[in-house]
Amino acid sequence: MSRLRFATARALFESFTPSITKLAVAPTDESPLDFLTNLSAQEKFNDAVTFCAYLLPRREAVWWACRSARALLGDIPQTRGAGLLAAEAWVHDPDDQHREAALKVGTHGDAADSLTWLAMAAGWSGGMLSSHPQMQVTVPQYMTPRAARIAILLSVRFVKSPERTLRMRACIANGIELAETGL
Repeated sequence: MSRLRFATARALFESFTPSITKLAVAPTDESPLDFLTNLSAQEKFNDAVTFCAYLLPRREAVWWACRSARALLGDIPQTRGAGLLAAEAWVHDPDDQHREAALKVGTHGDAADSLTWLAMAAGWSGGMLSSHPQMQVTVPQYMTPRAARIAILLSVRFVKSPERTLRMRACIANGIELAETGL
């Protein structure tokens, strides 16, 4: 049974207008999964990654980004894996303690590292943007998918060109599976 929150691709575009407008494709009235499948078939992988990150619920988006980063990066040295581990810990136990731990790892990480963005995706899955009592602002919904998108797009930079298409199709297929079945 599908767990989709949107009936059409257009409905997703309308829900995330400021964030989703980075897509080079126009919205349609296709089902989101058909739209995503077509993007992948046309090798519009940047658009497909963006669309899928916003299509998935936050927890699934973080899990998808973690799985994608592992598949795209291969072996990840322990010295570099703190962001990935923090994000995965939050996926397995999505409580505030794990979310805050991921946020801490992410805010102290290297912004050019895809694994830092995984931690940020988990860290931005809820809570407040600021701990200052007079500046209590809830984390906007778009921040988790934005960070998940960045993590995947930074990870794919390390995949050699001949393998990139196959790996990105697998990444999108995994996102479609998560959209259909959840975790």
